[in-house]
Amino acid sequence: MKLLFVLCAISLAAASAPPPGVYSDKAEVVKYENDNPGFGGYRYEFKQTDGTEQEQSGVIKNEGSKDESLAVRGSFSWVGPDGVKYTVTYVADEGGYQPEIEQGPGGGVRLEIILYGG
Repeated sequence: MKLLFVLCAISLAAASAPPPGVYSDKAEVVKYENDNPGFGGYRYEFKQTDGTEQEQSGVIKNEGSKDESLAVRGSFSWVGPDGVKYTVTYVADEGGYQPEIEQGPGGGVRLEIILYGG
């Protein structure tokens, strides 16, 4: 009887979470890491049940000099309403914001729409 109860509980829990890539306003965080000591560089990452992911790291360049700056690398992904996974990988440093956009199989959205909303 206990085994039946446990199996029912597991089935209900699995049924309540949407499969990856399906939009839900109840997305849950399945991974979260944050390493930010308050000086020098930092790094964070998270993933959600709806397929949304983001990671970023930053380092200080030329620390202590008048040319000190922050260089950032990262990416973010989401699954669009069309079921396609979109990923933006970027570098932001003295050269500005430099994104590269990748659309999964079946993606046919013009890059202008992804970048600028239309």
